[in-house]
Amino acid sequence: DRYFFICSFMVAAPIFGYLGDRFNRKIILSCGIFFWSAVTLSSSFITKEYYWLFVLSRGLVGIGESSYSSISPTIIGDLFTNNSRTMMLSVFYLAIPLGSGLGYILGSSAKEAAGDWHWALRVSPVLGMTAGTLILFFVPEPKRGHADQLGGRIKHRTSWLCDMKALAKNRSYVFSSLASAAVSFATGAFGMWIPLYLFRAQVVQKTAEACTKDICSSKDSLIFGAITCVTGLLGVVIGAATTRLCRQKTERADPLVCAVSMLGSAIFVCLIFVVAKKSIIGAYVCIFIGETLLFLNWAITADILMYVVIPTRRATAVAFQGFTSHLLGDAGSPYLIGLISDALQKSYTRSVLWQFLSLGYALMLCPFVIVLGGMFFLATALFFLDDRDKAEKQ
Repeated sequence: DRYFFICSFMVAAPIFGYLGDRFNRKIILSCGIFFWSAVTLSSSFITKEYYWLFVLSRGLVGIGESSYSSISPTIIGDLFTNNSRTMMLSVFYLAIPLGSGLGYILGSSAKEAAGDWHWALRVSPVLGMTAGTLILFFVPEPKRGHADQLGGRIKHRTSWLCDMKALAKNRSYVFSSLASAAVSFATGAFGMWIPLYLFRAQVVQKTAEACTKDICSSKDSLIFGAITCVTGLLGVVIGAATTRLCRQKTERADPLVCAVSMLGSAIFVCLIFVVAKKSIIGAYVCIFIGETLLFLNWAITADILMYVVIPTRRATAVAFQGFTSHLLGDAGSPYLIGLISDALQKSYTRSVLWQFLSLGYALMLCPFVIVLGGMFFLATALFFLDDRDKAEKQ
């Protein structure tokens, strides 16, 4: 269902981007959240005889997610500007790791309390519908460009084709979107394969036994999930604070902070595969630092987009940035890593050590992609001021 979720997200995001630039955003946003909540709730009542329908419903959750991920940042961009906008975007992106962690805790608690895993899917929709209702009645719908004092000067909207041509010519937008795809590539591969890699490392160290059952211990998945939640929170906070500080020194602070954090992350990601064979704790420390640096650019990337894209095409820009991130990133990275690992295993003996090493060699592709993402952010820094000035003049 993960791949169907990504596919539904990629299909729906451009549609919501188009609507978000032309119609009432909070109504579209609320409808997307209500749809997500309804699909999630209904999926909890599907019996195992209709497993295909369950997979379909879980995939459709991507439609709801594409609505608020495409539209919410643009509302924030029209309510705040400069450092206050960076801070508010950071608060918004804090919800990703925080919500993931709380969702897991809440879902697990509901499952244990009811003695039925279906109840894990019945709690979050209530919260979703509550959030949708609050947005509908209490969130203001600012004029596009309001915070930039352009609200009264925007008299007409360009066509979708014109918007796409302008975005394709916007070098800062294109390079930052490619860099965002590099982050997505790495996080998608890590989420799928790092827990298994660490488990195989423990088997090599003889601190765990090889699993021959269909369902194996999920300890490493839980630890990795907890680390991802914490590093997501830390990364967003540190990123916002660092950018505010660096803006006092240079106007190119946003893309430069992202570039340095990506290049620093690549170093610690490489170290994971160096130390994992000897020390699992050392590997977790490297994962913690590497992911913190990787997640540093979440809110900053969104802020770069707000600077270089005019208000009337921001929803389209956010939507296609998300589309690109999934298409070039986590839509294919887990499969590609698995493919490389399997090819390496077949080329040599099938020992426990080689299973561990082959997956590590395959995952070594990730730091190279992260470095490439850092290069894309450096390219963004080259064109950032020109593209920002062009957006302000338009």
